[in-house]
Amino acid sequence: MLSIKELQVGFRTRRGDVEAVKGISFELAKGERLGIVGESGSGKSVTSYALMRILDAGGSIRNGEAIYSGVDLRRASESAMRDIRGREISMVFQNPRAALNPIRKVGHQIEDVLRHHGRATRQEAREKAIAALEAVKINDAAARYEAYPFELSGGMCQRIVIAIALACEPTLLIADEPTTGLDITTQKAVMDLVDELVRARGMSSILITHDLGLASQYCDRIVVMKDGLIVEEGRPADLFTKPKHPYTTKLVNATPRRGATIRSLLPEDQRKPLEPRSIGNAPMMEVVRLTKTYEGKSGPVHAVKDISFTIREGESVGLVGESGCGKSTTSSMIVRLLDPTSGHILYRGQDLATIAASGFARNPLRSKIQMVFQDATDSLNPRQTARQAIAEPLKHLTPLKRETLRARAEELAALTGLPPHLLDRFPHQLSGGQKARVGIARAIAPDPDLLVLDEPTAALDVSIQAVVLNLLADLRAKLGMSYLFVSHDLNVVRLLCDQVVVMKGGLIVESGRTEDVMDNPEDAYTRQLLSAAPQAPDRKAA
Repeated sequence: MLSIKELQVGFRTRRGDVEAVKGISFELAKGERLGIVGESGSGKSVTSYALMRILDAGGSIRNGEAIYSGVDLRRASESAMRDIRGREISMVFQNPRAALNPIRKVGHQIEDVLRHHGRATRQEAREKAIAALEAVKINDAAARYEAYPFELSGGMCQRIVIAIALACEPTLLIADEPTTGLDITTQKAVMDLVDELVRARGMSSILITHDLGLASQYCDRIVVMKDGLIVEEGRPADLFTKPKHPYTTKLVNATPRRGATIRSLLPEDQRKPLEPRSIGNAPMMEVVRLTKTYEGKSGPVHAVKDISFTIREGESVGLVGESGCGKSTTSSMIVRLLDPTSGHILYRGQDLATIAASGFARNPLRSKIQMVFQDATDSLNPRQTARQAIAEPLKHLTPLKRETLRARAEELAALTGLPPHLLDRFPHQLSGGQKARVGIARAIAPDPDLLVLDEPTAALDVSIQAVVLNLLADLRAKLGMSYLFVSHDLNVVRLLCDQVVVMKGGLIVESGRTEDVMDNPEDAYTRQLLSAAPQAPDRKAA
């Protein structure tokens, strides 16, 4: 169906030409599910944009050919490509909210595609759009037809994007990181839906992802890309058990999975022994019957309902659950960014819930509880250098000045593995992993006792995630901090946490030692979360 030969894609930039794809070749058979795997900057998304002929300004196909069902996509006219896009080849983009028009009803956006490709008249477009919504298993499709994107959840928006992509029944579907930002059960629901529709309609598909475990579960064959080149390809089981290229080995090792240790995520030459750490018996933080209620149009909305748990000295506690379960609301109350409706937050016996969130910034206890936010880019001031960002809490929470302040910022950067030459760069000049290090350095600057980590690795490539997780493990042992690790990725929680608390609908449904909860879950919801986690092929055969 698709034949790519020596494809080269480049971009003109202020600093000269950048070769993003460097002469790659692969084929896709009818009905085949192909995965293209690699980290940010590997060229995998650029390859798909080149096939669709939707490259950014300055980008162009420099050489090679892309033949789809006998049509040379490189040399096809723009009018021919407009006909091919959506009707023959469709794409599900990474960010569904950005892909949808925010000021048009989602039903009308499906109609646009149907009418553009002559698949529906004005009179029958609504009926076919509702049918497309029903095909992606949206309940009450007629009502959702009238909704705007901002009225829908992230998972629902992704289903709308899939409905648009499949409305004209294309023969090839390209899914570019379709589950980024989705919680683990929504991710599984979306991927199961795509897989079911692709199989039922006899389509071919290309899944672009940095998650090798996800690709292994939903693809027949995987192509591994690095720096614009294909370094290896093969069946998922072969890549996991017998990887041939060092980069594939690195990706396989960095993929969190059952049986892995936090050090096994790293390359073998970086696996130094973990420093010993101790967990105290006395509670450092106690959450007692904590509740947060909002007043909605239809009555009170209980975001968090009467929950209790304990964090001991030096302990790492995982707080897990789907989007909307209340875990982020809970963490926001603990760091005193949000006032609880009722309940207690006891830090070494002192009830922080009695201190208003608006005044906690000036409280001496502020330095003892710090937070690492989910989006490292948005959490950093774009006008501050890395050095200034790290020094900011020191200026407000410590007496350090000038040279001592500068020296402490450099010390913190070294502690988190941030090279000195990056300290004077702004956030847009740093990679995702480097920005994550700045965020961690800033959080530990005032020497906190408790670090609340809100999905700190959710948007990172697997190898960068592996480095950041190991950094967190080392810092915890070295500085004696306690962690509250908020995540929907149970494979990551298993590696980093001693205890786990499972939330659903604002309630705690299960808690206990991580091994006990993960290996012998008692609640049906916990079992559902565990079954939704992508399972990479067993490496015992390696």
